[in-house]
Amino acid sequence: MKRKNYNLMIGGAITLFFLAVALIGQFWTPYGTTTMDSMAVNLAPCAAHPLGTDNFGRDILSRVMAGSGSTFFVAVCTVLIGCVFGTIVGALTGYFGGFFDNLIMRFNDILLSFPSILLALIFISLTKPGSYNIILALGILFIPSFARSEVIRCRELDFVKSARILGAGHIRIIFAHILPNAAVSLLTAAAIGFNNAVLAEASMSYLGLGIQPPEPSLGRMLYEAQSYLFNAPWYAIGPGVTIILIILGFSMVSEGLRSMQQ
Repeated sequence: MKRKNYNLMIGGAITLFFLAVALIGQFWTPYGTTTMDSMAVNLAPCAAHPLGTDNFGRDILSRVMAGSGSTFFVAVCTVLIGCVFGTIVGALTGYFGGFFDNLIMRFNDILLSFPSILLALIFISLTKPGSYNIILALGILFIPSFARSEVIRCRELDFVKSARILGAGHIRIIFAHILPNAAVSLLTAAAIGFNNAVLAEASMSYLGLGIQPPEPSLGRMLYEAQSYLFNAPWYAIGPGVTIILIILGFSMVSEGLRSMQQ
């Protein structure tokens, strides 16, 4: 009897819940994300404001909903860049090998020898803060995470050798035979990439180099909340717990996908 993949089920449920919250937050929030109320400054959680308000009287739930959308947008775009370019480059170099493969591997070694967030911070400091620069920086850094090792594993398997004997071309073998069989591995890498992208976006926004005000950001909210940890702890709890649960969801999904490969 096949065991249920609880990591994938629970992680998928958490991820889908926050994805739904993020999507709803792009079209509707209980209050305006920039609406200030001087009569409701640092208000504790209540029926009118389930997550409380911040030091400007803004509704934290509304800002968490909108901020989750910004986080998911950065994560999705980052992983798409890394996955598309990383899969193409990794598949071609992993399949053909040779000088170009060695050159790409040395470049990957250079990228992986530094913390990705540090390189992203350097890139953004040389340009300017903003969501699009975060996406570009992280997308480039995530390219080495995809495809190559799985393509090297698959290229010597029997079904690939059979395709060669039948006269299939290299491009057809790569994209019609190898990559479909590496789909689970690619999905696992994508889930890990989402996890890292969420953490990186929150970290850079916390440092003031990510998404800029007045656009809500979970990391920026944590930065603004640090001065109110004792007299208004709910200010940090809302965005902090949201970041933790989003990362937990993606981590469980990646673990569930990894167990499917075993």
